[in-house]
Amino acid sequence: MAIVRQLTAYASVGAAATAFHYAVLIALVEAGGWRPLPATLCGYVVGGVVAYVLNRRHTFASDRSHAEAGWRFALTAFLGFCVTYVLMSLFVERLGAPYLLAQAITTLIAMFVTFAINRSWTFG
Repeated sequence: MAIVRQLTAYASVGAAATAFHYAVLIALVEAGGWRPLPATLCGYVVGGVVAYVLNRRHTFASDRSHAEAGWRFALTAFLGFCVTYVLMSLFVERLGAPYLLAQAITTLIAMFVTFAINRSWTFG
């Protein structure tokens, strides 16, 4: 599959995963009284599960076994989790940025990092 088409599919899957991520984030902050940082990390995990299932099937059409692709995706997701932690800590806790704006910027950065890794290593 051409890289532009894959990136478009990856972004679409990412939008679905992000919707789940943000739903958890907003629910935990607004209804649960959580601080934004732990809430966004919980949302990241939920979004990650959605992303694995949809990317494996639709974006990369991978025939790599779940046993192999699963741990690779988990490691890549962990890297994205770390990027999310660092950037959200910086934007929200150090710079005082609004958490949703900070999360939107963080999401874009993490998307490009994880796409490159997932394309070449996880599902490739």
